[in-house]
Amino acid sequence: MAIVTVNGTAYTVPRGTRLGKLLADKAVMSMPCGGHGRCGKCKVTARGAFSELSDTEKLLLTEAEIRQGIRLACCAVVEGDCSVSLTKAGDGQIRVWGDIPEFQLKPGVQTCGFVLDIGTTTLAARLYDVHGAVLAEGSCLNPQSSWGADVISRIEAAMDGADKAIAEAICRATDSLLAGLSEAAGIPAAEIDGMVVTGNTVMLHLFTGTSTEPLSHAPFAAERLFGETVAAGTLGITELSPETKVYLAPCASAFVGADLITALLASGICETDSTQLLADIGTNGEMALWHRGELTCCSTAAGPAFEGAGISMGMGGSAGAIDRVSVQNGRLTAHVIGGGLPRGICGSGIVDAVACLLETGRIEETGYMEEDAVMILPPVSLSRKDIRMVQLAKGAIHAGIRALLSSAGLDCGEVSRLVIAGGFGSYLDAENAGKTGLLPAEMISRVHVVGNAALSGAAMLLLNQDYRASCEQYAKLAKVLELSSDPVFSEEYMERMMF
Repeated sequence: MAIVTVNGTAYTVPRGTRLGKLLADKAVMSMPCGGHGRCGKCKVTARGAFSELSDTEKLLLTEAEIRQGIRLACCAVVEGDCSVSLTKAGDGQIRVWGDIPEFQLKPGVQTCGFVLDIGTTTLAARLYDVHGAVLAEGSCLNPQSSWGADVISRIEAAMDGADKAIAEAICRATDSLLAGLSEAAGIPAAEIDGMVVTGNTVMLHLFTGTSTEPLSHAPFAAERLFGETVAAGTLGITELSPETKVYLAPCASAFVGADLITALLASGICETDSTQLLADIGTNGEMALWHRGELTCCSTAAGPAFEGAGISMGMGGSAGAIDRVSVQNGRLTAHVIGGGLPRGICGSGIVDAVACLLETGRIEETGYMEEDAVMILPPVSLSRKDIRMVQLAKGAIHAGIRALLSSAGLDCGEVSRLVIAGGFGSYLDAENAGKTGLLPAEMISRVHVVGNAALSGAAMLLLNQDYRASCEQYAKLAKVLELSSDPVFSEEYMERMMF
């Protein structure tokens, strides 16, 4: 056995363990290309007993990086006790997890800061020091799911008198993440002196206790679009000092939230001259088209299928989840995060599984499946109802992309890059996304995955306050396409539910 110390946290693993597997299994780092040594984005600073530099690393790393001890986690094999640092600090620049531009540090904190992405299904958080190093990170299910899986259900619950209970639930979950991450980093939570929060408009309303009534009916005018700083004490957060400043990232409209705005910042698409489209795939599929200096956004209710919810044996991308499925010799084979028997299947595994079932003829174009359920890897299976949920979700995402392009008079061939964001998107097999119709097949060669760009953008707001003005400008610039009344979306949705 060997001890691997990652940003101060020690893990015991068998010698011969691939570093990338350890980091992915512990949810410490994303493997954007699935750990296949293609993207070169899993760079770490490594010291100690590792395998010799691989040919892939010699190709993808610069000579300067090699001299500094940089390795690709997907290639480095643990051969004995060693230490790993996931970020490069001290040179005034940082590359936050995900594919984002390097930027100068102008932190709004003196000691360390906390960033939080309030997703409809999942909360994701990170703790940073003033040099931009990730001290700890974690996630948990959004406790608001007790009041419904979608934003409409939660709006209705809040209007029926549960608003205080919903706000309390999300604050306690935030406190739990703050306590857990500060303990992991060896820092008292009271020393955290800054926080940035992103999320969709409804989530931020519920988090701050703002009335959701205006979001429940036309013209869907949000009471607040945020882009403001408040004190932690006013939110009911108890792990931080009451006066700690919390920046609430700006939203563009009632249903185009701060999560899309911070994802835009991290993706950098609005700083290019080319036509690009960003799709943040989650329970609420939010999309943005950048074309000739104009920003058009939309939101579609995809549902939580790709985040593992609403699927009979669905789960998040954690230990025990089937995350990849393939066909070998006519039979399904599956990979389980962490090894061993599977406990369920996560979003990337669901997309792979459906693509494989289509390939083997066990699902028809209409979604019809002769069997009541298909075994993926015992005891995990997909049922007919699960397939229907996938059809509804992927139809909404695909139709939203088509409607957004149509609004600008564009077709798929005129988009230079399709950027896929969201935690689920980190592990998405783009080819299988095309085979299932989740994404337009003709755009697959231009897919660029950036992981949880909303959280990465929130980190940029924490570590360089100048970007707050940029995000506020994006929110004001955005034109919102209302899909509920868009005839192209309605027509495309019916068609894109088919495989």
